[in-house]
Amino acid sequence: MGIFSQRITVSDLTDQNSVEIDAVVDTGSFYSVLPKYMLQQLGVDPIDRITFRLVNDEPIEMDIGYAWITLDGRRRITTVAFGSDTEPFLLGAFTLEGLEMAVDPQGKRLVHIDYLPA
Repeated sequence: MGIFSQRITVSDLTDQNSVEIDAVVDTGSFYSVLPKYMLQQLGVDPIDRITFRLVNDEPIEMDIGYAWITLDGRRRITTVAFGSDTEPFLLGAFTLEGLEMAVDPQGKRLVHIDYLPA
């Protein structure tokens, strides 16, 4: 598919704090992963700690929480994972699905998709 980035805005649930970032589109990542320090500065609170599996099958525990994500005029509350402070910003499949977006692999871009109601 190739790697590309997308400009997004991340906000806390009260919408008091936000930041614009370029996130790597990663459909192999279920949740969007953002640095712990950034989420803490925004006021995003952890709601749970869950186990993820890395590509090498190694388990890793990470906190998750909720944040607003805005992308191309669409805005949704989504689950975000509190990553390490050195990891890249990842825009995961769960967030993309919630925003009704899909990857155009040849154009290396995101496109709007329509869902059937049932």
